Amino acid sequence: MFGRIETAELTWQHIDGIDIPVSTQFGDVYFSKDNGLLETRHVFLAGNDLDTRLSQLTSHDYFTVAETGFGTGLNILALWQLWQRVRPDNQSHLHAMSVEKYPLTKHDLTRALAAWPELKPLADSLLEQYPQLTPGCHRLHFPNERFSLDLWLGDAEDIFPLIHKTRAINAWFLDGFAPSCNPELWQEHILKHVVRLSGTGTTFASFSVAGILKRGLTDYGVSITRPKGFGHKRQMLKGIYFPEHVSTTHPHQPLNIAIVGAGIAGLTAAWAFAQRGCHIQIFEQHTPLSGASGNPLALLNPKLCPISQAHKHLMVLSWQYALAHYSQFNAFTPISVQQSDLKHTGEFIVRQQEYPKQTLTTVSDQTHGMFQSDYQAGKLNQAGYILPEQLKEQILQHPKITLHQAQIASLKEHEHSVVLESTTGTSYHADRVISCVAEQSQHIIPTHPTLKPIRGQVSWFKLEKDNRPDIAYSYGGYIAPLSVDQLIIGASFQPNCTDKTVTMDDHQHNLRLIQSVYPHFAAKLPELSVWQGRASLRAQTADYLPVVGSISDRDQIYTFSGLGSKGFLFAPLCAELLVAEILGELMPMPVTLYNKLSPRRFQKKVKPKKPYYRSAHQ
Repeated sequence: MFGRIETAELTWQHIDGIDIPVSTQFGDVYFSKDNGLLETRHVFLAGNDLDTRLSQLTSHDYFTVAETGFGTGLNILALWQLWQRVRPDNQSHLHAMSVEKYPLTKHDLTRALAAWPELKPLADSLLEQYPQLTPGCHRLHFPNERFSLDLWLGDAEDIFPLIHKTRAINAWFLDGFAPSCNPELWQEHILKHVVRLSGTGTTFASFSVAGILKRGLTDYGVSITRPKGFGHKRQMLKGIYFPEHVSTTHPHQPLNIAIVGAGIAGLTAAWAFAQRGCHIQIFEQHTPLSGASGNPLALLNPKLCPISQAHKHLMVLSWQYALAHYSQFNAFTPISVQQSDLKHTGEFIVRQQEYPKQTLTTVSDQTHGMFQSDYQAGKLNQAGYILPEQLKEQILQHPKITLHQAQIASLKEHEHSVVLESTTGTSYHADRVISCVAEQSQHIIPTHPTLKPIRGQVSWFKLEKDNRPDIAYSYGGYIAPLSVDQLIIGASFQPNCTDKTVTMDDHQHNLRLIQSVYPHFAAKLPELSVWQGRASLRAQTADYLPVVGSISDRDQIYTFSGLGSKGFLFAPLCAELLVAEILGELMPMPVTLYNKLSPRRFQKKVKPKKPYYRSAHQ
């Protein structure tokens, strides 16, 4: 069962100047007292022949290593260090995946990794991106290293069934506390998923040669050997898998990907694929961000769900990934958001207790100051806003992204490519096409699920410095600082309205939203006659979730649309989903959520997927 993540309970042994963490939950050390780094190199790196296999990767190969217990991250950092030493000078990529039930706090992780000064630069990079400890998948990117990590938090028994197999894992670190201390991790119901996620030539290594592990792997057809262990240990375990039913893989070359539409969906997808070395052509009828994504400011303002649902909740999973994603751009600014409890449910008190410390704090007194209110509130301390125009400029500077001003009228699939026909009669060719044109999707893809247009208008105005807040407010609408002397507020919500004219009625609507919650602040706002605004159309599905994935029988045409009012929040993680589906990378979310976002959810019969694989030397 998923719930609040319990952090590791530790005691410390000080041996030869090194602090060694000991788990009080399992009564075992996290790494060898002799030399944990040398043991990792001997057992997991050499045990999977990674020195040779990683050094032989060709350009655009994607190699995956999975681990059954993250612990202090020592194995992952040792793998990363090896990758730095042997990686070829090409576009190959190393991706690690690790599962952890009891993660260390950032403070304890920092102390534990201090034992290895030679790993400090890598440890510092890991600690910089170390996530909020909430259940589910946390994807960490290190693009300059061509390295990434999926850290899944929760019980392995719950997590492994949720991991979608888009490709076979190349090597396994079967790590964790000894079977005598932590028998649950080594049971058959865990091993069957370890093998399910494996394929021809997948290798396994473990410090343990316990019978439960040897028998479990052997029963699934894994060939086992027991070479010399590390230090005083007589044996370790090595394995290799050759299943009876062999799935073929296809050599990967950089794909030519066409993206139709340059809103936040199209731009984010372009960035994600360009970072993988693909060649991107964006086709935009007007100018980039001419639709709903073109408002002056976008606020990342998720509503936190009960912690028991966080591992499968798109808004919560997207929230942490989006914060990390946008932080690489100058267009992003961290900010806290005070959220009002409009239904008087007391939910913020509950959420504060469920989520990691300081993620959400309840606002105890709202009886004084400009923002006096009759509503309780909570302050989300990990949030931020994006300036879309600045973001657009940086994305379009990527050398692998080309922008065309053209209106695409139709898409035609051929055996190995897709032809895009423009309204002027010009034809373009691509290996894959991603449609990101929101409510216009059915115009170029007749079978596309119906999307409902929703008009929204934002308003902004100048405000004296003494009256400008330094955080954002969410209350059914939102208030955020737009510049040193301006505030932006929004937004109106009119389903099935396609008029994009800025109206005084919508300015009044936005004002009334503030008056209903913060009347004292509303009284300080300037007259409506000096307000500015922008109206645009969002696109919404019938079930309020985006549609992301293949929408053609040949799996050559994809859609990325229906993001509604949460486009900037959802786009980064959904772009990673598209990358996983098209390039055969690991999926950054549970299979249950992946299925909920698939366009095929609107069809009566779901067609089994055949993922596109990158090759990797086994």
